[in-house]
Amino acid sequence: MANGEKQVDPGFGLDMSEGGVRLAMCGRALSAATVMFHTAVADRMGLSVTDHKCLDLARRAEGPVTAGRIAELSGLSTGAVTGVIDRLERARFVRRVRDPHDRRKVLVEVLAKDAGEHAWMFQGLRDACEKAVQQHSAGEIEVIISYLTEMTETLHAETKRVRDHDNG
Repeated sequence: MANGEKQVDPGFGLDMSEGGVRLAMCGRALSAATVMFHTAVADRMGLSVTDHKCLDLARRAEGPVTAGRIAELSGLSTGAVTGVIDRLERARFVRRVRDPHDRRKVLVEVLAKDAGEHAWMFQGLRDACEKAVQQHSAGEIEVIISYLTEMTETLHAETKRVRDHDNG
């Protein structure tokens, strides 16, 4: 098939270019492997996958975050996030603290308890990532980063679109 000709995506029956189908298939394989990996990590940490990913979102924030911000980043309702924070707090991964600038606000602060205890689970992935980076030029890495960034932004927008879709 010549590059640019349309082909049917075997998963969804959508017309796509050959390159689009190949990227979609690789992306779906990566997505499934990522979910499986994080499920195994969450299990080892004694967390649900949702709790684990919310902990990751809070950890990547710059300093303590509100429950509302976790809800915004995760796409979960604020009520669901309250339950997540309760469980993470009981497991001593986070604690609730007062906002020093507005005592009415409560922030979620990630505790350093697991920094070394669970880091081993990510070492193989970090090593493989570094090896992959070494096998590509700086320009190729920039293309990969650009693609992944675009797809991440698209996934956030599509998640919102699906959640907000009116079935009636």
